[in-house]
Amino acid sequence: MSPRFIRGLIMLGVSLAAAAAEVGERPGDYAVTVPLTLSGEGPWYRLQLPMEAHLAARHADFRDLRVFNGDGERLAFSLVHGAQRSAESQQQADLRLFPLRGPAGRRDSVPTVRVQRGADGSIIELSALGEPSATADVLRGWLLDASATDFPLQRLHLQWRAESEGFQRFSIEASDDLDHWQPLGEGQIAQLSFNDERIDKSEVELPPTRARYLRLLWLAPEQAVSLSAASVSGSRSTAEPASLIWSAALQGQADEQGITWTLPLALPLERVRIEIEHANSLAPVLLQGRRDSAAPWTPLANSVLYRLPVDGHEVVQDQIELPQLPVSQLRLQIDSRGGGLGQSEPRLSVAMRATELLFLARGNPPYQLALGLTDAQAGSLPVTTLVPGFDSQRLEGMGKAVISGAIPEVEVAPAVVPAKAGVDWKRIGLWAVLLLGVGALALMAVSLLRGAAKRP
Repeated sequence: MSPRFIRGLIMLGVSLAAAAAEVGERPGDYAVTVPLTLSGEGPWYRLQLPMEAHLAARHADFRDLRVFNGDGERLAFSLVHGAQRSAESQQQADLRLFPLRGPAGRRDSVPTVRVQRGADGSIIELSALGEPSATADVLRGWLLDASATDFPLQRLHLQWRAESEGFQRFSIEASDDLDHWQPLGEGQIAQLSFNDERIDKSEVELPPTRARYLRLLWLAPEQAVSLSAASVSGSRSTAEPASLIWSAALQGQADEQGITWTLPLALPLERVRIEIEHANSLAPVLLQGRRDSAAPWTPLANSVLYRLPVDGHEVVQDQIELPQLPVSQLRLQIDSRGGGLGQSEPRLSVAMRATELLFLARGNPPYQLALGLTDAQAGSLPVTTLVPGFDSQRLEGMGKAVISGAIPEVEVAPAVVPAKAGVDWKRIGLWAVLLLGVGALALMAVSLLRGAAKRP
């Protein structure tokens, strides 16, 4: 046989091996599939996974989660677990103004002042120092008291009374003690009008800085304007934890040991909420948990649940924080000395920090979220691999995905020690056929090559 035919056999074997590698990656292999609806700009989309998704998965780390397109092709995705968000809020503060005067003929000199500060550091009095000048003093600039601000200064807003129009340039400096000054550059304000049109420029950008005081010195004091008001603005960044996602209320089972709730799998819960049906209820409680039915019960929290009137309004304490240990069973023991929580068993909701799914949409809709495969391997990519150049701004600009309909509830059985997965004979048979085919082709190729080598 020709070398071309041998290469063809080898390529066919490689193709069969590649096909074998794809066995099992189909939506029908997963216990739960739900359609996704996309909106906004792609091709990346984000979805906050609800608590129902955690309860439908076979693994707490979502290793059995997949995203498919309408053609059944697996899509690339990344999971961001309980990530903090940076929230920015715009801040603005008015500044106190103090004029700085000095000799008209000495533009390079800086006015010298005596400052008296209050207990909070703000200026309560400012007056000039030094001997009286032989020349008339002019308004050299302004001292701005920003000691009440607690955010980085990014923009300076000025209002003024101008007898004549034009441009006003000045230098800007910052200080925390009025003795040491750091240059921030130069700024310019303007007021122009012509032919019933008007231009006002009253805002100056600053390099983000924290300072208690700003000093403005006019570059041309003789033509300087008199400020009437000043303010600064900037943004304050705060780190916010990921939001909590809550389950629907779960019904428990009561016995002589307490009330027990069972989840489909062990999850690192952060908080629980227990319904208090009746007003004027108070109950000291002990909440216990365990990973499965073979493990001993572990105390998670002691608390007091109540629903009581205080100062004319009702106060409710129905939540308990947990240490985020993986548990599939919770048991509530109620101290009867408090009167209990009523005749019926209270219902319980569980909460975790939200996990966000990011995926790269490709191919035809409808797109599907798939969950529930016992022997699945982790399929999440690092977020910086999925989204080159990833940052928080790109995340905020991504399109949104929402689950259409509801995720089916998983049948909850009593928690037991996880058993070994059953044997999937259909998949094993398919793998065997494919591997035997690859092996046969490899043997044929080796035999042909040996025969060709023996020929003279």
